[in-house]
Amino acid sequence: MDDPTALPEDASVCASPLRRRLWLALGYAAVGLGIAGTVLPLLPTTPFLLLAAGAFAKSSPALRDRLYRDPRFGPLLRDWQAEGAIPRKAKAAALIGMGVSWAIVALTASRPLVPVLAGTCMAAVAVYIVTRPAPSRPEPQDAASDGVAAEGGNVSALRNEA
Repeated sequence: MDDPTALPEDASVCASPLRRRLWLALGYAAVGLGIAGTVLPLLPTTPFLLLAAGAFAKSSPALRDRLYRDPRFGPLLRDWQAEGAIPRKAKAAALIGMGVSWAIVALTASRPLVPVLAGTCMAAVAVYIVTRPAPSRPEPQDAASDGVAAEGGNVSALRNEA
């Protein structure tokens, strides 16, 4: 994909209204879980958004396009679709979240086997995450600091111009 905003090829939209509604419901549920995953440490975000994109491709290509163009989630989806890449910040957040989750499990588990099994699963996922490449495109800089630096750092001057 040469264009960073280019979307993957459209899958065929379901002809059956019932199946289309089921795919649509799955897409909305997956988006909800993906959004919840942005704040809950054990719940991943990107896999649910990928599931939502696939479900929307079969039910509503317009919703799939909207998801891929979303300023927060679109770059993650496009990076994964194009390169199987995970940004460094997302890797760090996932690893920290898994570490905190494992610590909670280890401190609260009544049986010693539970943290061992949870830790083994989390370690396997951590290895997978760490071995994914970083996106080849540069990560965006903080927009607020760019705007201030470009205008000489005078925020009041920006307000007076408007």
